[in-house]
Amino acid sequence: MTLLAFQGAVELGLIYALVALGLFVSYRILDIPDLTVDGSFTLGAAVSAVFTAAAHPWLGLALGAAAGFCAGMVSAFLQTKLKIQPILAGILCMTGLYSINLRVMGGRAMISLLRVDTIFTPFSQGPLGKLPVAAVAAVAVGVLLILFFRTQTGLCLRATGDNETMVRSSSINTDRMKFLGLGLANALVGGSGALIAQYQNSSDMNTGVGMVVIGMASLIIGEALFGRSSVPRSVFAVILGAILYRIIYAFVMARGLAASDLKLISALIVTLALSYPVVIQRYKLRKLMKEASKDA
Repeated sequence: MTLLAFQGAVELGLIYALVALGLFVSYRILDIPDLTVDGSFTLGAAVSAVFTAAAHPWLGLALGAAAGFCAGMVSAFLQTKLKIQPILAGILCMTGLYSINLRVMGGRAMISLLRVDTIFTPFSQGPLGKLPVAAVAAVAVGVLLILFFRTQTGLCLRATGDNETMVRSSSINTDRMKFLGLGLANALVGGSGALIAQYQNSSDMNTGVGMVVIGMASLIIGEALFGRSSVPRSVFAVILGAILYRIIYAFVMARGLAASDLKLISALIVTLALSYPVVIQRYKLRKLMKEASKDA
């Protein structure tokens, strides 16, 4: 793998870290499996591309995140007010967003941003390329998340995910916390999509397919290698996990596999990461049983 490919992998890892952080909020903090991610990522990319093409890249970035927030609020509404199961609510939102994304993009399957200025343009000719923008975005979001989860609202959000019944008995509106949490999670995902559209100078309808798996791979790799004993540790473990995932992916692609194999590789990485604790536990149990049989 060349140095340029390695740098590109780190840049993409930092941008996709926002997706992993969004899943961290919904999956780890709220304990809700939210599948809205695939649709809200594309929505953020579509909104960003439309406004960037109109010479408003920073506005496109902000509105892409805001659009993701709205998508998360819809998912929360289905779950809290209509009592639809989280997984089904996410599927419904993801399905509905396909048509919405197509309308946002003016009925086109792709929007090209070639020869259009983006937030990365001023840095493209520098020695570090687009890396500074991606690094600032990931670190800034990580720090803001840590600070947020130390506030009273953030603590209530964490408590809602830990024990919803107890929190409800403490006169905390758990439905409101779910609205906030899922909105925040999808705002991060939409912001990542907005950055990716400007990073890759294009946005297409299939850009968000499999984003849940990619985000989960980053999340699980980070937690497996760096732990999650506290919120600050978990947040930066997720960011490092996203970077490591993209490096692994770039390394595998350099071995000659096709780009279409990305989803399969992602699924295998998630499977290995999820099954690792079980395999280790079974190995230790079998070892103890062998030792016990020898003593007998």
